[in-house]
Amino acid sequence: MPTAEKAAVIEETREALSASEGTVLADYRGLTVQQLGQLRERLSKGGVTLKVVKNTLIKRAADEVGIEGLDPYLTGPTAVAYSPDPVAAAKLLSQATREFRKMEIKAGILGKTAISAAGVKELADLPSREVLLGKVVGTLNAPIQQLAWVLNAPLGNLARVLDQVRQKREAEEA
Repeated sequence: MPTAEKAAVIEETREALSASEGTVLADYRGLTVQQLGQLRERLSKGGVTLKVVKNTLIKRAADEVGIEGLDPYLTGPTAVAYSPDPVAAAKLLSQATREFRKMEIKAGILGKTAISAAGVKELADLPSREVLLGKVVGTLNAPIQQLAWVLNAPLGNLARVLDQVRQKREAEEA
């Protein structure tokens, strides 16, 4: 690859790494061209971009951006999935590895930090944003519900006492 092309790929990779909140590196060996096309299409629907980049060029771009710790993972063919969402690339590529079985996740980049394949799997296993927000709202709502119950308890007790007094008077009159 001529030097100008390499510089362009490094620049494109550097920009993608800078803009991406969640990046996943995967070994795509064994996938057919058709399967890789299907994977790209599925990822693009989820807002994730998949590029095949030479390891040396990824390393240079990562060094320029300030990402360290990728060297052990940059062996063999590497496909890089970039996403503005920190979890989307991990979720979609984890689903793809289960489906295609030949594909393997190597590592990930979360912000400016390299994470292992196990870390990417943990990201992929996180519940969706909506579920997490629902849990937070439920947790915040519980004390308010308890407060309302505590404040209503004396009124309920008063109503029960008045009802018992009424029943007692009716029984005495009869």
